[in-house]
Amino acid sequence: MTSALGAAELLREVGLLADGPVVWGRPVPAKTAGVFVIELSEPRPVAPIELTRIGKWLERVPDLRLGGERPSSRSLAARLAAFWIPSARILYIGSTDGSIGGRVEAIRNTPLGDRRPHSGGHWLHTLTALDRTRIWWSRTDAVEEYEDALLSAFAAAVPDAERARLPDTSVVLPFANLRTATGERKATGLANSLLATESSRPVEIRRIVDVPPGEADGAGGLPTRRAAGGTLRRATRPKEAGSSRSGPRATPPRSTASRSAGPRRPETTWVSADGLERLRAEQAELIGVRRPEVIARIRAAKELGDLKENADYTAAREEQSFLEGRIESIERTLRDATVIETATDAGGRARLGSTVTVEDDDGATVVFTIVGSTEADPAAGRISNVSPVGRALVGKSAGDVVSVAAPRGELRYRLLEVS
Repeated sequence: MTSALGAAELLREVGLLADGPVVWGRPVPAKTAGVFVIELSEPRPVAPIELTRIGKWLERVPDLRLGGERPSSRSLAARLAAFWIPSARILYIGSTDGSIGGRVEAIRNTPLGDRRPHSGGHWLHTLTALDRTRIWWSRTDAVEEYEDALLSAFAAAVPDAERARLPDTSVVLPFANLRTATGERKATGLANSLLATESSRPVEIRRIVDVPPGEADGAGGLPTRRAAGGTLRRATRPKEAGSSRSGPRATPPRSTASRSAGPRRPETTWVSADGLERLRAEQAELIGVRRPEVIARIRAAKELGDLKENADYTAAREEQSFLEGRIESIERTLRDATVIETATDAGGRARLGSTVTVEDDDGATVVFTIVGSTEADPAAGRISNVSPVGRALVGKSAGDVVSVAAPRGELRYRLLEVS
């Protein structure tokens, strides 16, 4: 084989029946799961990268970094071009367990730098030759196994001389593929190349209102807070009774009309300083230790033979799927979270970040820490501010009695201490 191997030949090489081709920009008539390959009609000795597209990418994604620094259009284009394999026709290998045609259309309609509809193969959008590319595909339910086989076959076909000139000689992939099917990433040196998802901005608190236990949602007892990025914001202090010229303001009734009027504000993701450190430690463990271990297990399982009948491979891939989902969840929380800081002027009322000691009807004493929903752990004494007990306790002071509706009946707690 040579790396000029076409998509149809590559699909047949791994035992699949090739369908196609369809020219880039036209619908792919395949609505089932499978794999697909995007190829040039012939090899190109130099990457046909359009510099103006790189410039627009940098304008669109201001946080993009190359080697830790903000690159110029030319330096970024040069880094991408270094991963071009001159004798290769294949630009991208993908898979989907949904619709092949839908996945290709999603890739085609995702602007460079955006995450949605689908950011896979986003390097394709830096090229000027897309109108001369073709798409081949094959229907299969074993999408991960065959994607892995296709990528491995492609890497094996790259001539040694061209492999030696790549910035990363250990993970050899088509130009627009950035990671293997088993999670190994091409060492591109790029970071933050896609726009972050929209983060929810905390709404400034104008006043604090005590509400009945069944209505508390945590908004009235929010502490001094700062965004995880470091910006400090302080809530406006509540005025003393009688200090307002118009007197105390009553909480307006929550009517159906008021609930439906206007767009609904996204809920803030609250996390304590300790919780933030726990998440960072878990992230480091998952990325630095667990991910390499799973990749090694997958690599070892692949050597055992037929992937479709390989229980070790299946178990390792399932673990990898869970692992990557958890890493993504932690990254999203770290990006969007607002850190809880205990305020010194809380007036003795329970709020996010408070530790409360309560006594139940049986005289038993229980200690709760009120936290955001992302770090709630009732077994460890951390309850969410949106849980029934948390909602009832927020805004209350030592000596207050709260009632909580529970499946086994009404629970009553008397606050002994708030710290």
